[in-house]
Order: sequence, then C-alpha cells, then structure tokens
Amino acid sequence: MKKYNVGIIGYGWVSGAHIAAINATSLAQVTAIYSSRPQDSTAVSAKHGGKITSYTDLAAMLADPNLHVISVCSYPHQHADHIIAAAQAGKHLIIEKPITLSLADAHRVAAAVRAAGVKACVCFECRYSSQLSATKAVIESGLLGKLHYGEVDYYHGIGPWYGQFRWNTSKESGGSSLLSAGCHAMDALLMCMGTDVESVTSHTTSSANAIFAHYQYPTTSVSVLRFANGALGKVASVIDCLQPYYFHTHLVGSEGSLLDNKFHSTRLGVDKHKWSELSMKMLDSGDVADHPYQTQFQKFFETVERGEIMPMTSLAESMKSHLAVLAADLSARENRTVKLAEMQ
Repeated sequence: MKKYNVGIIGYGWVSGAHIAAINATSLAQVTAIYSSRPQDSTAVSAKHGGKITSYTDLAAMLADPNLHVISVCSYPHQHADHIIAAAQAGKHLIIEKPITLSLADAHRVAAAVRAAGVKACVCFECRYSSQLSATKAVIESGLLGKLHYGEVDYYHGIGPWYGQFRWNTSKESGGSSLLSAGCHAMDALLMCMGTDVESVTSHTTSSANAIFAHYQYPTTSVSVLRFANGALGKVASVIDCLQPYYFHTHLVGSEGSLLDNKFHSTRLGVDKHKWSELSMKMLDSGDVADHPYQTQFQKFFETVERGEIMPMTSLAESMKSHLAVLAADLSARENRTVKLAEMQ
C-alpha cells in the first residue's frame, strides 16, 4: 500500500498531469480533489483509478486527517490563499508554478509554510528534464570552467490552440509573460549560474498579431541579470511567437561553452572549430503531459519519508527564482534596474 494520500486543489488542465504523475510514483496516490465545480466522485475515480473523493468545500477536504499532501493546481491568483490554508492544516505541499503573482503573497506563503513546519516543493520540474540534467552535469564536471555569461530563453507561443490560453490572457491569472511560463527559463538560468542575483533590468514588448490581442499584459520580456560574482545572464520569455517550442540554453565559461545539446571545452583537446554533441532529450513541449513531474514527485515523497528538504525545488530554493521573476516584472513596469535586496 502506498504511504501518502494526496489531495488536489483545482481540477483543471494541469491537475490531470499531477494526478497521473503522483499515482505513478511508488509512495503516493491521489485520494481527494477539491473543485469549485461539482465533480462526480465515481466518475473521477474511474477516470484516474483508485477511490477519489470529490469536494466543493476546501475546508472539509483539508480537515481530513487521512490526507498527508496537497497539490495546489488552482489558478495562479488563488495560489497564496490555497497554499496557506493547506500549510495551516498541516499538509505537505506540491505547488504548481508560479508560486504567487505578487511579492506580498510570496512573503505570506513563505512565512506560513515556515511556521507550519511542512515540506514543500515547487513545480520547476524542468530541472529534472534530460536537457537540464545533462547541462548541470557538464557544469559540475568543470569542462566549461568558471561561467561568466549565460542565457536561457523560453519560446512558446501560447495562443487559442493551447489549454492555458483560456485564463492565461488575463492580468489577474496570467500575471506576466515570465510568471505564466517563462519562469522556467529564469529558474534554469539560476540553476546554471547560481542563485546570488544582485540586480535585474527588464524590458517588455508584444506581438502585433491579432492572435495575441486578448493578452492584458506584454507577452515578450527580456531580462538581464547581474550576479554577485560579476557574471551576467539573460532570460527571454516569448509567449507570442509563432514557431516550434524552444528552450534555448547558451553558457559561456573560462574553459568552454555549451549551446543547447552541444558543448566545446579546451580541457578535452578537441577541434576548436567543432562542437561536441551531448546525448539528451531536448525540452520540446510546453504541454504539462510532457514535463518530468513523476521524477520530481518521486523525489519529493522520498524526501518527505526521510524528513529531508527537497533538493533543487524546495520552496526556499524556488523562491529565489520566483523573486528574480518578480524583480524583472517590477523593472519592466518602472523602467529601472531593480536590486534583489528590494524583494526581501
């Protein structure tokens, strides 16, 4: 029998991927969902397997002592209140990105989780992808030397053909290009370059194509980051492009460079005019069904079992990327460089 019963807050597009991934782990299964729209428990159970109780009363679900973990899959503008309620109920947390849409809510969430003493992980699951796992291994091997520049860019046209579009276009729920999607690129940059960001300068623009006219905020942003060690980084978040999904990575170090699935290193004595190729599966889809949730969730339940902090995507670690995103959005709004110290 699996050890952890999981409740889902929000029964929409992303929750389906969470349910499948949680049930595929060896330690947990989904046994409850909360939705503002009434769901038939028998139908939900048949669809996902196992016995799942459906609730329209969140407090009632959170009061169930047999629930150990809550996965927050509600609209982003609801995240803060739902995370806090679950933490105060003593439940461990899986938090779909973005953590919150505002700095004040980010601080409220961090304080509530810390006070409750529960474990939490954030769905920056791209860190567990083949692409970023291989990239991290190359960095740690020393083949690139000391990194002084990095860029990670998110190109994914989110139009009417995509499930997220229905709510993503509103300022209330989408927030910004970075908050709605490009935060994965910001998180990947910090994974590669380090989390000690000194300042961010960001600018935004939008496509003239009528497809994206429903967006209530700029759909393309470019952010330049200065790190405390003097290194520079760049993140482009482009959700109004008309092209295949592309998660671009280019890292430059004192001994070599990495470009997507290729690298060059002076430490290998190879032809300086040619790239060496890495065997990896590139991130090639924004669809939640294609993201490595299962790998992340398995590790989360294992760390809960051992009473440890989740590696790489704990709330504390993920909050560093989230604050960099919020700083970038503030920079674009106020047309100035924002120091990360302002976000504390």
